[in-house]
Parts: sequence; structure tokens; C-alpha cells
Amino acid sequence: MSDHVVLLDSYPSMFGMRVRIALAEKGIEYEYKEEDLSNKSPLLLKMNPVHKKIPVLIHNGRPVCESLVEVQYIDEVWKDKSPLLPSQPYQRAQARFWADYVDKKIYDAVRNIWTTKGEEQETAKKELIDYLKVLEGELGDKPYFGGESFGFVDIALLPFSTWFYAYESLCNFSIEAKCPILIAWVNRCKEKETVSKSLADPHKVYEYLLGIKKKFGI
Repeated sequence: MSDHVVLLDSYPSMFGMRVRIALAEKGIEYEYKEEDLSNKSPLLLKMNPVHKKIPVLIHNGRPVCESLVEVQYIDEVWKDKSPLLPSQPYQRAQARFWADYVDKKIYDAVRNIWTTKGEEQETAKKELIDYLKVLEGELGDKPYFGGESFGFVDIALLPFSTWFYAYESLCNFSIEAKCPILIAWVNRCKEKETVSKSLADPHKVYEYLLGIKKKFGI
């Protein structure tokens, strides 16, 4: 039976980008369906009835939800090319820990940056830089978070970088000035064609975020 893979996604979604990168790394052909998040499709509501969110990976008619779960699923199903998680259990656990750190710390921090003003926004900017510096410490002088090979933690964090330009433009600060090691890592990752073709254009993300702010009066 040949694989039929569909991805329900939204272009600027950092979570969708994770799945796009994983599929590209594995060389998996798939059908991309762009979702209008203000008017969710019946297919999305059917395939993710619990959270009703993108991305949703549909493999031979069966849905897999939540981006990091989807990336792990892709790695387990298509294991013959470009492993994304380490083979050793302890290293695998460490990779999952840092991916979870990204979800718990970075997402809230960046959301607080563009939804607040004044002192609150300054606090949010400082928090983001502090969290990114922790990740810089984990990266160290390695080319990728997992060492010599691009992998799970890189995929978890990298899509957030496509939003950095928008945050910097809206909030008048420089992430590169504070976290040069991390931005060097971003640029290194983007040299991979599987990565560069899977990431959203930062300028388009900026326009999208301006639209969101206008829509909700933020």
C-alpha cells in the first residue's frame, strides 16, 4: 500500500513548519492543505476534534495531532532516512526535554512580546532573551543541538526564528545582538535546502502579524 500523506497547516505557523521540515528531511511527498483559521474546514474539525488546531498530519486517512508528536511519528514511520531523534535512550530523553522547554518557555515569551505594551513588553523581551540564552548554553559550540547532525531540537526551535524579524520590527530590539551564537545556528540550519524551503518568509510573517494585531486591536 502506498503512503498517502496530507498536512493541514497554515503558512506562518511555527508548529506547522516543524512538520514541513521533518517531512522534507525524510523526503516524503505529501499534499499540503492551507487552513483558514478563522473559518476552519470540516476536514480539520473532523481530524482534530479535541483541539481543532493545525497542524494535523493525515497518514493513510488517520490523523496525528500536535507538532512534536507528529515529528516523532514521522521519524518512527520513515526510519530509513535522516534520523531526527538520537538512537540512544538517554540522548533521546534529553532531546525531548529541550523540545518541551521550547514549547513551555519560548512560545509564551514571544506571545507576550507582541500582545503587551510598555513595561510588560520590556519584561517579555527580557524573558525571551533569557530563555534563548539558556538554549545557547545547551547548543554551546556544537553545529546542531544534537551534535553533528540536524535533528529534533533544531526542528522544535528553528521555526520560531521566522518570527524574530516581526518581533524586532514591532518592539525595537535585536535578538542577534543578545544571542549571536543562536542566530549563527539559525543561519547554519537555513543552509540546508530541506529547511529553507520549509520555513515561512519572515517578511510575510511580519505582514501576517500586523494583520492579526489590527484585527484584534492589539
